[in-house]
Amino acid sequence: MNKERKRAATLGRLGEEKAASYLKSLGYVIIKRNWRDSRYGEIDIVAESKTDILFVEVRSRTVGGLLSGAETVDSHKLSRVKNAASIFMNRFNTNLPFRVDVIEMTYYPPGTHKNDKRWVLKHIKNV
Repeated sequence: MNKERKRAATLGRLGEEKAASYLKSLGYVIIKRNWRDSRYGEIDIVAESKTDILFVEVRSRTVGGLLSGAETVDSHKLSRVKNAASIFMNRFNTNLPFRVDVIEMTYYPPGTHKNDKRWVLKHIKNV
């Protein structure tokens, strides 16, 4: 794996960790991370509350890119996540309502954000 891919993978893992912590702070229980369906691919986070199940696509980016993390989630990706979510719901036989969200994690290198904040989270519900 080249240096740029390693950096992107590390950024992605850190962003997913921050997103999972955020969901926990909202009262969700993380029930699966990086859940894979052989046909439709991976769901980054599956979380559950007493009232619903949440399927989350996490997009982590460093500030200054051409597109925000949310802008990189196109209709094809959303369709794959929604199909995988339906398979998950059937496989685990749950009747709770579910939704698909995107959490955009933007990383700011030291000294580039007011208050020296390193991560900024944007939660987009019901995509």
